[in-house]
Amino acid sequence: MDFAAELKRHVASVAHGLDLHLPPATTRPTRLHTAMRYSLEAGGKRLRPVLVLATAELFGHGSSDPLPAAVAIECVHTYSLIHDDLPCMDNDDLRRGRPTAHKQFDEATALLAGDALLTHAFGLLAERYAAQPALAHALIRELADAAGSRRLVGGQMEDLLAEKKADATPDELEFIHLNKTAAMIEAALVLGGLVGGADPRHLATLRRAGRHLGLAFQIIDDILDATADTATLGKTAGKDAQADKTTFVKLYGIEASHRIAAEHTAAALGAFRELPGDPTFLHALVQNMAVRGK
Repeated sequence: MDFAAELKRHVASVAHGLDLHLPPATTRPTRLHTAMRYSLEAGGKRLRPVLVLATAELFGHGSSDPLPAAVAIECVHTYSLIHDDLPCMDNDDLRRGRPTAHKQFDEATALLAGDALLTHAFGLLAERYAAQPALAHALIRELADAAGSRRLVGGQMEDLLAEKKADATPDELEFIHLNKTAAMIEAALVLGGLVGGADPRHLATLRRAGRHLGLAFQIIDDILDATADTATLGKTAGKDAQADKTTFVKLYGIEASHRIAAEHTAAALGAFRELPGDPTFLHALVQNMAVRGK
């Protein structure tokens, strides 16, 4: 398998899907829809939608198109980034190598663009899978749970509460990472599995893989924030230390963080080996993610 070619194919599918399944920038009000597309079309790794597509292919998705589900999760992810960058949150000026939405437009427009992307994701799932109501229900329920107050939003809240906290515990750190980051990666794998017709046992395996993969991904991000430069990251480097955030690097140091990330990477790879089909691409994607922090 040519990993680079396969990744390029999936990323191109995502780009096509974003253009297809999002209102045109000319839709009234044009400033709002331009801002939505500005943030979505900024690029990035496209990890979550690629995971949806690759997992659906693993199970041979048949007549169900995984692309709307992939676009939906990227809409939710991008909304979370727009809001995360706002002055009331992380107050960042750079995202994916470009000015953040509130810098390119203004705070109110950025806030509304994030709101609109979040709402659009669920409308997209309801509309595009309407002919398969059981699948639509399962997809909407899964994404809503991952994006809700007990997971993505809850993780963000605890992340804010943990800033400048001298006595933050490993349990608090794990809650932040499992929910702020891993929840959406877990959801991406499960959405792909649902579209592909995975049975409950395989969906449970995908959840387990997603938790480990999400933790590894966030730990590596913590390491990169402490060791890489802004040009490499595409966002402001050193923000975690500046805000005195609770991270794996803060609690464990860089060397131990590398070791813990490697353990979670190995666990994710082990889970993928329990799945049917050919997991070669997923294995290569996980390994490619792992070397980012080295």
